[in-house]
Amino acid sequence: QVQLGESGGGLVQAGGSLRLSCAASGRTSRHSGMGWFRQAPGKEREFVGGIQRSDGRTLYADSVKGRFTISRDNAKNTIYLEMKSLKPEDTAVYYCAALRDGLLWVPSVNYVGRASNYNYWGQGTQVTVSS
Repeated sequence: QVQLGESGGGLVQAGGSLRLSCAASGRTSRHSGMGWFRQAPGKEREFVGGIQRSDGRTLYADSVKGRFTISRDNAKNTIYLEMKSLKPEDTAVYYCAALRDGLLWVPSVNYVGRASNYNYWGQGTQVTVSS
């Protein structure tokens, strides 16, 4: 069992920055990677990016590439989502998730970006970007 908890969301003006955290507890070593997803009202959950647990390799959706950065602190069992140059269309609830137990990290957005490959999710944190 893994428990995930996001924090750091809030209201920010367009062009601003925000840093989200996702603290994990439990048997996190069984999960080869973590992901960030977001869901805006009336829209489907969307992949933002992911990070491999062992070496910190990252993958990003095209919509956030160059603006968002994912990092990890394995000692703290925490991953971070640094968001810069925020746009109103980044407004959403942001979720972190753990890749299914036993799944290997595959450096492919089509693979890492598939929500069904994750079996533990946090409760989400709201990010609102005003124009």
